Amino acid sequence: MSVTPKIIECELKLFEIHFKEAVKSRVALLDRIMAYIVKRKGKQLRPMFVLLSAKLGGTINETSYRAASLVELLHTATLVHDDVVDDAMQRRGFFSINALWKNKIAVLVGDYLLSKGLLLSLNNKDYKVLQILSNAVKEMSEGELLQIEKSRNLNLKEDVYYEIIKGKTASLLASSCAAGASSTFDDDEQIEKMRLFGEKTGMAFQIKDDLFDYSNNNVGKPTGNDIREKKLTLPIIYVLNNCDAATRKKIIYIVKNKNKEKEQVNYVIEQVKKYGGIDYATQKMFSFRDEAITLLHSFPKSEVRDALEDLVRYTTDRNY
Repeated sequence: MSVTPKIIECELKLFEIHFKEAVKSRVALLDRIMAYIVKRKGKQLRPMFVLLSAKLGGTINETSYRAASLVELLHTATLVHDDVVDDAMQRRGFFSINALWKNKIAVLVGDYLLSKGLLLSLNNKDYKVLQILSNAVKEMSEGELLQIEKSRNLNLKEDVYYEIIKGKTASLLASSCAAGASSTFDDDEQIEKMRLFGEKTGMAFQIKDDLFDYSNNNVGKPTGNDIREKKLTLPIIYVLNNCDAATRKKIIYIVKNKNKEKEQVNYVIEQVKKYGGIDYATQKMFSFRDEAITLLHSFPKSEVRDALEDLVRYTTDRNY
């Protein structure tokens, strides 16, 4: 089933033309890599949120398309750099850039994508869009660094987890909605409302991703992967704060020292299920989703609003 709302099918095709134009280079190697990146593009959720947020306020225009391109350039740059940091060999079922062209080229490609995005906005005087998205990049970096800092001692509280995902995931979706809205809305209050709508959606989106770690479905990443990487996500945080002392001690010991042993990782997954970590995280995910929909419903009912609501529900109902 296509994720793309019918209401922006034509606009999304136009966006793809804009994006291909935005990544063009005079260097043959870069052009080859850019063609590879365009070919293996994902679901393009963020550009969809940009375009729908713009359409909610009026007619999609050139600024809207540039905002969508900037979002996709920044998102792709962070994914390329993430794969280098994580030493990941695959992304969305394809070889990662660093797997094919090595780390040095991958880092430079990420830098190139970032600079192309900044120039796209500056050259067209899209200062508002640039400010919104530059803030997202800052928050994403802070979120990732906070996660690294806090996961060292494995003593993570729920509020710190929310702070981490608000930065590393929700900030880009929030900025996507705000950037799209800023291209058609004149009212700063409405733009801020759309930013907050995107943030709540992003929080739900990340919790759904975390829940996949405890799933038996083929979701494109190995089950138990977060545990192997010593990442504390909401299901396990809830259990660590609600189980008995002996179980807590054993889980922490496994995550710290035995996180590569399948049997031990399976033990942690079983405890998370037993102590209600999955149910609790699912309930929190739906709570963020419902907050997003409530914000959306403060806008007049329309086809665009319905399409945005469908997209929000997709983020929590998806199977991959």
